[in-house]
Amino acid sequence: MVDVAPLPSRRKLVGQPLLYAISVFASLGVFLFGYDQGVMSGIITGPYFKQFFNNPGPIEVGTMVAVLELGALATSIAAGRVGDIIGRKGTLFTGAIVFTIGGAIQTFTTGYYVMIVGRVVSGCGVGLLSTIVPIYQSEISPPDHRGALACMEFTCNVFGYATSVWVDYFSSFIESDFSWRIPLFLQCVIGSILAAGSLVIPESPRWLIDTDRDVAGMSIIVDLHGGDPDNIIAQAEFQEIKDKVIYERELGEGRSYAVMWKKYKRRVLLAMSSQAFAQLNGINVIGYYAPSVFEEAGWLGRDAVLMTGINAIIYTLSTLPPWYLVDRWGRRVILLSGAVIMGIALGLTGWWMYVDIPATPKAVVICVIVYNAAFGYSWGPIPWLYPPEIMPLTFRSKGVSISTATNWAFNFIVGETTPYLQEAITWRLYPMHGFYCACSFILVYFLYPETKGVPLEEMDAVFGEEERLDYESERASLMSNARSPSVRSGSRVTERGWVSRLLYRNDRSTYQPIGEGDE
Repeated sequence: MVDVAPLPSRRKLVGQPLLYAISVFASLGVFLFGYDQGVMSGIITGPYFKQFFNNPGPIEVGTMVAVLELGALATSIAAGRVGDIIGRKGTLFTGAIVFTIGGAIQTFTTGYYVMIVGRVVSGCGVGLLSTIVPIYQSEISPPDHRGALACMEFTCNVFGYATSVWVDYFSSFIESDFSWRIPLFLQCVIGSILAAGSLVIPESPRWLIDTDRDVAGMSIIVDLHGGDPDNIIAQAEFQEIKDKVIYERELGEGRSYAVMWKKYKRRVLLAMSSQAFAQLNGINVIGYYAPSVFEEAGWLGRDAVLMTGINAIIYTLSTLPPWYLVDRWGRRVILLSGAVIMGIALGLTGWWMYVDIPATPKAVVICVIVYNAAFGYSWGPIPWLYPPEIMPLTFRSKGVSISTATNWAFNFIVGETTPYLQEAITWRLYPMHGFYCACSFILVYFLYPETKGVPLEEMDAVFGEEERLDYESERASLMSNARSPSVRSGSRVTERGWVSRLLYRNDRSTYQPIGEGDE
């Protein structure tokens, strides 16, 4: 079955310890992304920051915050091609270096336009990191842990955001320009650590096999499965990936964006929509401008930053339940329930600001915390998990780059317009984003298939694009042999209750791996 002998392992960590170590370290990339999102929210309300930049108006502040998305947008599009050429590991290193340079420019800025340049450069690094980390994570993760590991990755993102808010809060007690330069400098420190560490983590085995480095790819797969070169599951996984690569090459359709759009249009649109609604559902109204929101509700000065810090802690804790739930409940039910709670919380936020009574400040804090918790449990992690899951290996890097670029495009729109809309339509801003939550519920309910537990190489069956693959699914055959006789005998569909049928409309909860009798 497998005629590739892996290289002798030199790693001290193998199996699950190696998998978790890689996941935690790679998550520094999204930690940086989260830190950079939150760091500006606190310093833009500080007196020394305002004084240094001559009391910038809402358009200037909005541009300073949101211009990062323009750099991220550009490089997230390019990251698809870069990730295919220099690999996932090389792209991670490049993104970390670029981000660190941008952080240094921001830290030692001499004025408004230098800060803009620093934000754009950091954005270029963030674009590379936010594209490649989810791809890398999905390609090293086993199917039954893929969702949990992606959610752990998002927890690191939110922890980065929370860290930045508390750094901003404690730095606000410094009576000088260091009150905003120190939080910006920490970007450089974290970026340097990520760049150094990316030199020692292993490359994605799927990318190595796709570039005909079979021995290296097999060695990493063996390490991820415990270090035993005779491990039958590791051998089957290698064979499945290799067969898929050969199958795609034999089709001879090329790997351009045009071919991807022609062949996988539905998948690309679903990936793009998940990232678009992650922004339209209003998270960056809170993420970038939380202190401003709390000031609008009645909390002033440092108290607004403190409320943001408390909110950030709860936001971080809300990302923990999906670690357990995402591979049990699935992706759909989490997105649907999150959309409902977020929409209600945003509507109530607008209502409390409209009535403007003495209870409004505390009520708005509660509504924002509920909203953030719902987002952290649902539309925060899943849109980063879903695109690399549903895209095939040959187009995964390009497909995820397009979806991530969509995120940054809508990120920029929301970040640029929020300060203006907060003044122009005031409380109406929040129910407006609540309406988008309702739209996202409808989209997921009718169009999103369930992907929990499905191997990446078998995702074609989920979308009904191939009834059965033309090559044997080695790992799935091995897994099917371990199933109960009733399952192998062909009894694949089990009766479900009306609640399950409602929540899992159009899903593949009855999906079974390809068995050896189906080939």
